[in-house]
Amino acid sequence: MRLQAVTLLWRAGIAVTLVCAIGVLPWLSHTDPALTVLKARSADRDPTPEVLADIRAQLGLEQGPFRLLGDWLGGLWHGDAGRSWISGSEVTPAVLQALGVSLLLMAVALVVAAGTAALICARTLRLGAGQRLDGRRAAGSGSAVLAALPEFLTASVLATVVGVQLGWLPALGWYGFQWTILPALALGLPAGAVLGRLLDDLLPGAFAEPWALAATARGLPGRTVARGALRRCLPGLLPNTGLFVVGITGGAVTVEQIYDIPGLGRTTLQAALAQDLPVLQAGTLALVLLAAVAAALAHLLTRLLIGPALRDGTLPSPHRPALPARRYLPLAYGGLLLAVIAVGLPRDPLALDTAERLAPPSGAHPFGTDALGRDVLARVAHGALDTLLLALAITAVTLLTGLALGLLPRLSGPVVDTVTALPPVLVALLVTAIVGSGGTTPALAVAAVAWTPLAAHTTALLRQERAALHLTATRALGAGRWYLLRHELLPAVVPPVTRHALLRLPGVALALASLAFLGLGAQPPSPEWGLLLAENQPYAERAPWAVLAPAAVLALLGALAVTAAGGMRRRKRTAAPEATGVPEKQPEPRELVTTG
Repeated sequence: MRLQAVTLLWRAGIAVTLVCAIGVLPWLSHTDPALTVLKARSADRDPTPEVLADIRAQLGLEQGPFRLLGDWLGGLWHGDAGRSWISGSEVTPAVLQALGVSLLLMAVALVVAAGTAALICARTLRLGAGQRLDGRRAAGSGSAVLAALPEFLTASVLATVVGVQLGWLPALGWYGFQWTILPALALGLPAGAVLGRLLDDLLPGAFAEPWALAATARGLPGRTVARGALRRCLPGLLPNTGLFVVGITGGAVTVEQIYDIPGLGRTTLQAALAQDLPVLQAGTLALVLLAAVAAALAHLLTRLLIGPALRDGTLPSPHRPALPARRYLPLAYGGLLLAVIAVGLPRDPLALDTAERLAPPSGAHPFGTDALGRDVLARVAHGALDTLLLALAITAVTLLTGLALGLLPRLSGPVVDTVTALPPVLVALLVTAIVGSGGTTPALAVAAVAWTPLAAHTTALLRQERAALHLTATRALGAGRWYLLRHELLPAVVPPVTRHALLRLPGVALALASLAFLGLGAQPPSPEWGLLLAENQPYAERAPWAVLAPAAVLALLGALAVTAAGGMRRRKRTAAPEATGVPEKQPEPRELVTTG
């Protein structure tokens, strides 16, 4: 009980600190909130001293940030989040309405994600139900390509093709359920691809456990064994599913912008850009509370699915060696990516040729040209140096951070839930306010949030591994804490989390691309991939090659990351120790005692 109270206080302290940091955001960035509010209200009005003084008096800015923050916090006890500095309307009804829109979009997107994940794992479930996984290779690269497609690009293509050209579904606005389908597809397909890959990574281990072998030997139906394997693997995915819930709700800024959806992510972004602090603070608080609820539900469902085995330490180890993926695939994808870069690097990415504007692919321009006549191949190749190196560096840092903090769940759990609630755009604005704008701002913003799914995955695997039966036996032989960490826990946790980090490498590149798409990342004439997509998106119908080229390279990066992650698997042993009845060799008790 005492530990739960401390955790609750730690979580509340983090949330209060975050809201307070947002409350002093204009003063941290050394900007005049009165000037920003004037531009948002009326861009044509001259910012004279008299006008600015009148706005300061209206908003009470002369009282200072902490007095304003105190008044806002005091109103929360009565359900009053203040009034918008821009429109003057009450904040609470507007934020609740935006939250309802985002929750509906999130629910439909989760249905799409669940269906996508089910399709990716269908073959593994079918083969595993009959114990026919020997010789099975990892799932194909199609899911990797799907996970690597930028949400804003998928949203644009769906809106243009399905909504405008074919006219099957509405492409703009928010007036009913039909308007949720296209944006839900844009959000749910990549999320389902990532979850499906993670689940497909865990299922072979579940099918190799003694209960699955015994169930098959007794002739139980394959669908019963498959349901048991799903139940065995879901606890390891629930924390990341909770992160997707919050991420889809608050982080769908680009999709909401494209489809003109009045959701919470878009509302928060507009408030952040206009420095409308009451709306921004209320929106952030709603996301933080949603993250806490999602984390609590994930924790409860984990306990319900695993049952008393989690408490009693009688779980079989969920980590089994599996067959490696085809090793020639990462070499092929990597060679193709290097070939694109090598061919494009000698070309000038900044050379203008207005006579060749939006020229189709040809011998002179294999990827065509953009709206200014610049060679798209040259820009893709030169942008790869920045995008790939930066994404690799961020992935390495977030992997180490996620592993380190995931091993300390009581400390990192509330931090993970709170950080996950922040849209990357808002984090970018906070980082800009603290360290200033520059080329490192997008990298810092992405690194500040990209470690959270890895930490959640580490904690989930660690919780199950600590309850494993072999660990209970090893501890009974006298193993100390450090011995268990080095020889049991880390070898079981590090490989799957590392594969997870590789799966998220394209996601890191996409996050950088999304910031560039929203104007918060690289600036022209930089050839950064996200900026290429943003610059060429208006010409997607007239010159699709200008958009497809950087999107295809991003998809190629996703396929490379996934196949490389599959190649990290250890080779499968002839049989699981529990299946053969031969216990695994344990270290000598004397060694355990002295090492511990």
